[in-house]
Amino acid sequence: MIPDHTIEHADAPERDRPAEAAATLYAPARPVDLAATMAPHYRGRGDPTCRTDDAGIWRTQRTPSGPATLLLRQGGGGVIDARAWGPGAEWCIDQVPALLGAKDDWSGLDLGAHPAIAEVRRRAPGVWLGSSGLVFESLIPAIIEQKVTVLEAHRAWYRLIRQHGEPAPGPAPTGMMVSPGPERWRLVPSWDWHRAGVDPRRSRTAVTVAAVAASLDRPVDAVTAGRRLQSLPGVGRWTAAEVTQRSHGDPDAVSVGDYHLAAQVGWALTGSPVDDDGMLELLEPFLGHRQRVVRLILGSGYRKPRHGPKMTIQDHRRH
Repeated sequence: MIPDHTIEHADAPERDRPAEAAATLYAPARPVDLAATMAPHYRGRGDPTCRTDDAGIWRTQRTPSGPATLLLRQGGGGVIDARAWGPGAEWCIDQVPALLGAKDDWSGLDLGAHPAIAEVRRRAPGVWLGSSGLVFESLIPAIIEQKVTVLEAHRAWYRLIRQHGEPAPGPAPTGMMVSPGPERWRLVPSWDWHRAGVDPRRSRTAVTVAAVAASLDRPVDAVTAGRRLQSLPGVGRWTAAEVTQRSHGDPDAVSVGDYHLAAQVGWALTGSPVDDDGMLELLEPFLGHRQRVVRLILGSGYRKPRHGPKMTIQDHRRH
């Protein structure tokens, strides 16, 4: 059963609240590792839509109510101080528990046959699969990431956001931007896609999905959302999984087709690399929880071994 949580709305102190500010103190009933739970929403360290500084974790969102800036800061006892600015501020605040994994239930995951992975979970009990509630927001960057290196994709994302996004509302760090809405994405000229390094196939897919963005963000379960996404031209299994992992906290979505993932899962579980079919076979015992297992492997510090032993956990907490 998913533990209960408490959430209290509160007014931000007057000195800290530009117009349209909203705030809450969120007291989760279980540990939350704020940085690790929010990590999937970052598109590299230079992402104009996400930033970490001394104030906390900043994130911009284009909500159904409009653009917003969200600041998350964890205090004593695990309580999370959340503040938001902009037309979508209240929407952001209401979404905080889900964003931080309040709906994520690991109780059915049996790791008994894989003690090394169980040890990763024991060391990181506060990592959860959060759901942003925003499908289209995660779809455009996932399309940009298709069939290219992470570095290429991130450079393209940063350039396009800075060119076509809008400044983050509220007291966000300098340079933070809100990603464009669907209509703006449809108006991005072909030469801007080209200069950002996005080929015509991906840019055409982005423009196509922008035309149906409203239907994509209608509330449905993760499986239905994934099927809807894969019905769109240019959106396959990998892209749909990358989206629902973030929009729905999908516990079973596996990024089949990822350049590195299958080999990394193979090395971790058997000491040998595998292809996508082999990865799915290895993850079959975890059906319903496959993304949770993948997150544990990716977050373990594990790297390809020199001589093929099974997964050895590295402790990076003092580094």
